[in-house]
Amino acid sequence: MYRNILIPVALDHEHDIGEALGVADRLLAGGGKITALHVVESVPAYAAQYLPEGHMERRIEESRAALEALLGARTDVATEVTVGHAGRTIVDWAEEHGVDLIVIASHRPGLQDYFLGSTAARVVRHTASAVHVLR
Repeated sequence: MYRNILIPVALDHEHDIGEALGVADRLLAGGGKITALHVVESVPAYAAQYLPEGHMERRIEESRAALEALLGARTDVATEVTVGHAGRTIVDWAEEHGVDLIVIASHRPGLQDYFLGSTAARVVRHTASAVHVLR
């Protein structure tokens, strides 16, 4: 059983978070916690100067609201929104917060994944936490 479970959520993809929550619920130790994390992709500095003031703050707040709406009545799941590159940020966040299991959704790999690697593949390769991958 795991005491600190992280569920990365890509709000821009059509993944059913219900399956990830079900797995997390079954694997959660008594007194443990589940956190849903969304990573807002950072905007390169050369492009950020052309965006309206407060753009990133609005994206973060909109993402937080969307994540909370997706969870609905699940008040027992903490929500976090951070900025960065999804694969690296998930791994770093898990390490910094003592996560012992990451439950992450994956898609069928396409040709681009063989060259660049998907977020799930990056997390699996680089995290020290246990990882449960959903297909």
